[in-house]
Amino acid sequence: MAIPLLSYSPSSQNQRVAGFEIPGDEQPRIYTTSHLPKEVETNELIKAAYRQIFNEQQLISYNRQAALESQLRAGQIKVREFVRGLLLSESFRQRNYQPNSNYRFVQMCVQRVLGREVYNDREKLAWSIVLATKGLEGFVDALLSTEEYLNNFGDDIVPYQRRRILPQRTQGDLPFARMPRYGADYRAKLEEIGYFSKEFKEYPWMKASAYTWAWQRPPYPLPLRLLGTAIIIGGSGLLGLMLISIALAAFGIISL
Repeated sequence: MAIPLLSYSPSSQNQRVAGFEIPGDEQPRIYTTSHLPKEVETNELIKAAYRQIFNEQQLISYNRQAALESQLRAGQIKVREFVRGLLLSESFRQRNYQPNSNYRFVQMCVQRVLGREVYNDREKLAWSIVLATKGLEGFVDALLSTEEYLNNFGDDIVPYQRRRILPQRTQGDLPFARMPRYGADYRAKLEEIGYFSKEFKEYPWMKASAYTWAWQRPPYPLPLRLLGTAIIIGGSGLLGLMLISIALAAFGIISL
């Protein structure tokens, strides 16, 4: 028997208030397939979906889902199914689900999928229970099937951050894209393996100390340093002889 979603009381937030303001720069642009967009518009819609689900921090070619894009362009799937595919992709799992606790991951998904901030800790707990009992796929399906999502985005609209401003305010809230993809707990794990160590900063071309052998990290062993010095001296000498030979040949003293 599945555990029902824990009840929580929605708090009064911007997105729950009907808006009458004149659209401006801070008003979100709505991307939808309801009007049968052209190819250029479809490309913009796909970019908007990636930006919403992965955030601008993760807009890299590795995260692209070519099969899903093709199905969306051909009309085989709706925008809601495309969003579902992005949320269940391996790259989203690696970069967002695995580095975070259930509570933080729930907060990120509510922001990116429902387009608002979580109401309170009880809502985090409620969705965390769904995530723990039904797994990632069950959690995503439940979130995309909520009345809130269907009423605001339906099958054809890319989710967006709803109502960032109120009439009494001159500036809206920061976009959810400003939220780092992992919290302080995951950063602490990276620090434990030396990811932010002084050595890593001085030698950015290297991985952290936990991912390299001892002989690959400075200070290098004496035999390795002697070998490097011999290679440098020998190479310099050989290069010098080549330059001298070329110069002598140019004056006709020797022939190459």
